[in-house]
Amino acid sequence: MNRFSLASLPALALTALTAACAPAWATDGPHPVDKRAYNLPPSAELNYSIQAKQSGLDVKGQGLVKWTQSKTSYSVTSETRAMLLGKILEATSEGAVDAYGLAPDRFVEKRLRREPSTTTFNREQNKITFTQSAESYPLQGGEQDRTSITWQFVAIARANAAKMKPGSEWNFFVAGQRDAEQWTFKVVGREKIRTPQGETEALHIFRAPPPDDQGQKLDIWLAPKMEWYPVRLKFTDPDGDYIEQTLDSLKKTN
Repeated sequence: MNRFSLASLPALALTALTAACAPAWATDGPHPVDKRAYNLPPSAELNYSIQAKQSGLDVKGQGLVKWTQSKTSYSVTSETRAMLLGKILEATSEGAVDAYGLAPDRFVEKRLRREPSTTTFNREQNKITFTQSAESYPLQGGEQDRTSITWQFVAIARANAAKMKPGSEWNFFVAGQRDAEQWTFKVVGREKIRTPQGETEALHIFRAPPPDDQGQKLDIWLAPKMEWYPVRLKFTDPDGDYIEQTLDSLKKTN
């Protein structure tokens, strides 16, 4: 697994939620599909403060996420800025809304000093393809990219609050820059989170790498009293380096 670096600092998991992993399913084989009730949150702009430790260095920055949805379409755009470096990451996910929830058409990510990568969900050919690799995966319904997945989980949590019990697991098939794999989120429980918005109760969910993969871990806290928006995210590497994002401000746009 590639180690997360400052150049790939995410702007809300909403962007690249973890570094690339080996795919969990063969490219020509089926993957699990789950259809669940969902309820999209209102469109909003969210600003996050970022604190991180990378290679022993303390890093601070800001992240901006713009979430827009209608009954038939959605878009998520995000950017991350780090002190001294400026804009280091931009990501966009856009597509339709269907029976599964978010149905991405295109996921584009641009990292510092790199050409943008594009992941395409071709609904006519029922195939996921990548500009960064020759891999392809079948589209069966419900697949997400690394920016849409957080908002898909938010929508599902809003519609299934009673099922968000500690220990429950939620599986998704998620595409990145070069490949796709199953992600499993586990509900940890409800916790008090302090932000500049004040203290709020949040649902803590956790995504760990597979047992045989000593990769990056991901924690997300969703606030039910704030439309289930993500109020904190934390990415932790095996060596203890981390990236933490905390909600600074929130503005609904519809």
